[in-house]
Amino acid sequence: MTMNANRRTAMYAGVAALAAIAGAGVAWKRQAGQVSGDIAADAMQAFWSAEFDTPAGESLPMTIFQGHPLVINFWATWCTPCIEEMPLIDAFFHENKEKGWQVLGLAIDQPSRVRQFLSQFPVRYKIGLAGLNGTELAKQLGNDVGGLPFTVVLNGQGRLIQRKVGKLTPNDIEKWVV
Repeated sequence: MTMNANRRTAMYAGVAALAAIAGAGVAWKRQAGQVSGDIAADAMQAFWSAEFDTPAGESLPMTIFQGHPLVINFWATWCTPCIEEMPLIDAFFHENKEKGWQVLGLAIDQPSRVRQFLSQFPVRYKIGLAGLNGTELAKQLGNDVGGLPFTVVLNGQGRLIQRKVGKLTPNDIEKWVV
């Protein structure tokens, strides 16, 4: 290789590295809990018209959550960050349910595993068995990367407050109740 070819290769590598860093930064910012726009009306319609079974086998229509501020948390028993954030979410629900807040955990998992997990680690908020349908619903609500945990927070009018892929922190939760 000549000196010009080496410089050209280094320049292309540098430009590619900068583009990769910029793309990663945009993706991180988009998924780091920053609200970018609102949820499409058809996605919200799909959510409100959905109905899931509970671990006890009862029907859980999403319409029961309308008109209340709502935390929707997509999780799975095999997802360590999901499990780690559940006590935080449960404490939030317990402290804020008298203020009208509702919390819904949608399990993207096998029903038998969810039942077994909840028998050992119960929560006070409602759980729906979403299975693979939950993955599609999460995408419609803004989970472009398909990661878990995924949390969507809506105000009482159904407008987006926060959307986050990844484990919640106490700082995230403090932003919900303003």
